[in-house]
Amino acid sequence: MSNISSSYNRLLSLDVLRGMTIAGMILVNNPGSWSYVYTPLGHASWHGLTPTDLVFPFFMFIMGISTYISLEKSKFSASAPTITKILTRTLVIFMIGLLIAWFALFLRTSYKLTAEGVEFWQRMGPSLWNFEHIRILGVMQRLAICYAATAIIALVVNHKYIPHIIITLLLGYFAILLAGNGFEQSEQNIISRLDQAVLGVNHMYKDAGLAIDPEGLLSTLPAIAHVLLGFYCGKILSRTRDTAQKVQALFIIGTSLTFIGFLLSYGCPINKKIWSPTFVLVTCGLAASFLALLMWIIDIKGKITWSRPFEALGINPLFIYVNAAFLSLLLNTIPFGNYDSLVTIHQYIYEGVLRPVLGDYPSSVVYALLFLYVNCSISSMLYRRQIYIKI
Repeated sequence: MSNISSSYNRLLSLDVLRGMTIAGMILVNNPGSWSYVYTPLGHASWHGLTPTDLVFPFFMFIMGISTYISLEKSKFSASAPTITKILTRTLVIFMIGLLIAWFALFLRTSYKLTAEGVEFWQRMGPSLWNFEHIRILGVMQRLAICYAATAIIALVVNHKYIPHIIITLLLGYFAILLAGNGFEQSEQNIISRLDQAVLGVNHMYKDAGLAIDPEGLLSTLPAIAHVLLGFYCGKILSRTRDTAQKVQALFIIGTSLTFIGFLLSYGCPINKKIWSPTFVLVTCGLAASFLALLMWIIDIKGKITWSRPFEALGINPLFIYVNAAFLSLLLNTIPFGNYDSLVTIHQYIYEGVLRPVLGDYPSSVVYALLFLYVNCSISSMLYRRQIYIKI
């Protein structure tokens, strides 16, 4: 899972954008209070798009480009070592996602603060191996599945057919949504019903009290198309030698996809929670355009000083994301104070230090920024020591 190297040649603008998405994920996932989140830092309740809704799809688009760059080194040879490497990485990423879900469940069921003090591991035996309510799918699991599907397709299918696969996946998914009331925010839509039948309600994410998993089984189909779009953009970047031409090509692709996505949204709403086809088109288009902008700023204009923190995050993205997830869980669990006024470290920082001074919403943002700063410090330390941890 880990690889430590002294040299690591990468596309700088790609690392910077990857780092920006990791920073965004950490920031929006760790407010001081979920009751006080500014609108741009929250997801759309159903149909629609907010800046926060761009973070995860941007990362998946970048993953597609990175997959092309990685497989190109082996000349897309479907050899046993290459297949084994892909499947191993897929399993590792998927299992890390399950580990995060298990750890969250374990802390939630085995540890609590009481008026008398701390009840820790009160039911450690049954809680330690309690998988009856563990969420099976999630962010890491979706990354694993989409990476595996994209990599295998890239190895066994002629690349000229990849656009046809993307279109087929998106049109097929749209037809399924129409036939199964997929655009309805209800547990009776086809997305929820399939997850309930295969996974079970106890193993699903509950969105606004409804068993509608934003990383569910059916919505993985357009997510694969999403990564394939990034993969094909990676191919275009690889085949185009001049940086200015790369920027131009990305801008054309980005603006075209964005325009088509918004145009089609009148009949197919943009919706992250069901990963609608228009959500794929718009977010991939915006990601391509933003990457082109970064390439122009960084690779052509040479303005890189501002980007160092994001570069550091982007070199060890999944490690930093996983580290942030576990750290967040611990901060929301570890007690602080005496038994008369026992709170978690998170509660103490937000409610005891920040909120009385800054107020509800500002303190919630400041807490998230402080948490991000801690993780940026870790990534910067690894960056300075040239430690690269591959997951």
